[in-house]
Amino acid sequence: MKTTFNSILFAALCGAVISLSSCNKDDDPIIVTNTITDVVVASASFSVLEEAVVKANLATTLSGTGPFTVFAPDNAAFASAGISSTTVASLSSTQLSDLLLYHTIGSKILAAAVPAGPNAKVITAGGDSVFVTKNASGVYVNGIKVAVADIAADNGVIHQLSKALNKPSGNIVATAQAAGSGLDSLVKAIVRANNAPGGDPALIATLSSATLTVFAPSNAAFTQLLTALGTNDINNIPVGTLLAVLRYHVVGGRAFSSDLANGSLAMLAGGNTTINLTNGSGGGPTIKGNGNGVNLSNIVATNLMCRNGVVHVIDRVLLP
Repeated sequence: MKTTFNSILFAALCGAVISLSSCNKDDDPIIVTNTITDVVVASASFSVLEEAVVKANLATTLSGTGPFTVFAPDNAAFASAGISSTTVASLSSTQLSDLLLYHTIGSKILAAAVPAGPNAKVITAGGDSVFVTKNASGVYVNGIKVAVADIAADNGVIHQLSKALNKPSGNIVATAQAAGSGLDSLVKAIVRANNAPGGDPALIATLSSATLTVFAPSNAAFTQLLTALGTNDINNIPVGTLLAVLRYHVVGGRAFSSDLANGSLAMLAGGNTTINLTNGSGGGPTIKGNGNGVNLSNIVATNLMCRNGVVHVIDRVLLP
């Protein structure tokens, strides 16, 4: 009899515990968040960005109170900048953190708050600078268009980019000198125009410190010019001529691709070039010098950020 009573009592107590446990679970609210990290994780198109955020140890930061503005490249935007899952795997957490913080602002900036007109300097979460602007075509960051603006998050806002931003690693000269830039001939021309008798000994210093935009001829562009001149050596071009040509590739201030418009573009040292945004190879932009006749120069790469300006790569040397 005692055993039966104890069994009944044990069963009753277990039932009460289960009932209380169920009540406690029902009473606990389920907290659903929609932080920037949540938005990135939830979207398959941000999978490369998610991998980068996790490896950079920024998932917790971007789930924090913020507020943040993140200029977020989707997978296609990363691919346009030459970045893939393989690239992410090859980079260190520090390198990825530097890259992602360059895409992050420590405040909430909606598209409507982006200033119109000249590029406004904004300090990133990593302490660098990006330049934002808004015009009739949309919002731009360092000349890169925002594909989708104002994606809401609990702790800020996301603007989806059409291409990943490239963080500057040096000034204009250092950028041209970097391995793999394809601008070796331009560097050689600049050094000759700076150092040779009759040249400008301040040229390199100016290109390294002044805020400028350079339309930089590729190696192939210089090869084409040398062939037309009947030589294969930049040293055979008279220094005065070389200096005049180089100066004809420079614009004062930062002129991103988003700032370019059809028509005449005044060069810093005098003279004008002609910009056309749609008549190049594949419908891309071109620039033409007064001395180029009917030969257009395709702008083959745009918005290469430098510490003191921006570089656009072109496939034909401009002639004054």
